[in-house]
Amino acid sequence: MWVPVLAACTDAVAIASAFILAYWIRFRTPFFSSFGFVLEEAPPFSAYLLGALFVILVWLGIFRSRQMYRARRNVNLSDEVFNIIRVVTFGMLIVMSAAFFYRAFSYSRIVFGMVWGFSIVGITLGRMVIQWAERRSYRKGRHLQPAIIIGNGELAEAVYGRLHRHGSFGFDIAGYFADAPAPDGTRLASAPCLGTVADAPGFIREHGIRLAFIALTSRDQPRLFTLISECEGVNIEFMLVPDMLDVLTSQVRVRDLEGIPFLRVKTIPLGAFGQVVKRGFDLFVAGTILIVLSPLIALIALAVRLTSPGPVLFRQQRIGLDGTEFAMLKFRSMVPGAEKFDARAGLGIRNDPRRTPIGRLLRRFSLDELPQLWNVVRGDMSLVGPRPERTHIVREFGQSVPRYLDRHRVKTGVTGWAQVNGLRGDTSIEERIKYDLYYIENWSIAFDIRILLRTLRAALTFKEQE
Repeated sequence: MWVPVLAACTDAVAIASAFILAYWIRFRTPFFSSFGFVLEEAPPFSAYLLGALFVILVWLGIFRSRQMYRARRNVNLSDEVFNIIRVVTFGMLIVMSAAFFYRAFSYSRIVFGMVWGFSIVGITLGRMVIQWAERRSYRKGRHLQPAIIIGNGELAEAVYGRLHRHGSFGFDIAGYFADAPAPDGTRLASAPCLGTVADAPGFIREHGIRLAFIALTSRDQPRLFTLISECEGVNIEFMLVPDMLDVLTSQVRVRDLEGIPFLRVKTIPLGAFGQVVKRGFDLFVAGTILIVLSPLIALIALAVRLTSPGPVLFRQQRIGLDGTEFAMLKFRSMVPGAEKFDARAGLGIRNDPRRTPIGRLLRRFSLDELPQLWNVVRGDMSLVGPRPERTHIVREFGQSVPRYLDRHRVKTGVTGWAQVNGLRGDTSIEERIKYDLYYIENWSIAFDIRILLRTLRAALTFKEQE
């Protein structure tokens, strides 16, 4: 977790320092005078600081979109430098285009040129320091990522021999799963045999394993599909070691670790940097809404209390991230004990006779969902994500609906992509899954904002939420 955050911080410092240094050299020193340039009157430094802030936001966004904020376990420095040059150059084109439309005064093109060069140097130096610190911690056995191997043949032997506690990658391979132990005298034989391939999904769930190297041969493909299917809903990254013939005859892009080619067949939807950004966004927005609407929330609580007997809040166990249960909060909009008659009344129906008079009003404006902002602050939920379901519903659909459990690879949300597209209540569960999975695979803060704005519009036009 610390590597992506530290990388973003060092990048921001490098960009800000590049602006300050470029401004100082151009306007505070006679350096360019010796080359025939006129020493211009210095423009306001505050304008360049504002420009630096804009550049930082733009470039960090581009770096994030290029997936350059992640653990450096498998990143070659030469490739990193090339990516830095490419991203900084693209970012500078955006910044110069924006500066063209800024008419208060003209930014110096010389300053922009120096910012480009200084930023590349500063960001590269920052990445070098982070990479050195990260690999030093790996060599000392710190921050190692637990992993397992599926298989025990030559491919599995190569993976274990080259990657276990490697100083650059930081993988700690806990053992392997195979139908028979590795032959004596091999390096893999020194690792624990954790069970058969069929035992792997249970071990992954129980121990929270996030990375598995699959070293099965091509004739074991049916077992691979079974393994992946049984890990639905689990946040784990599978990396497949293919037979070389498969690699040479396919169009799949291969990721190389220490000379071993891997195919990525399943990834974690939100990386460390994305989790930090989304959590920060959730805390800021949910906290702000709670503060601003606190008088309205207090008024609703009083109205619920005075208009019908029973508690103000309705608590119900729902399933969230990684299949964990939590108590989801709502303002009570029905008579006490109404949930006991869900099967008889039906789910998501309009004009439910069990609703209280104030409950009908709350549901009409979606105000009964406001207490879930506290679930967001607590970390049980996110503002945007697949809607949480009750335990028995998850068990039922998890067995009958393909990929249903993959909804729980991210935090469930107060609102979601399926809901703003009209898929609520008794609509097709298969269609909702398609929208939920689309959101998971295409997440971005801009996407979250878009969904929140559409949710607000639905609330203001009196469309009930599920």
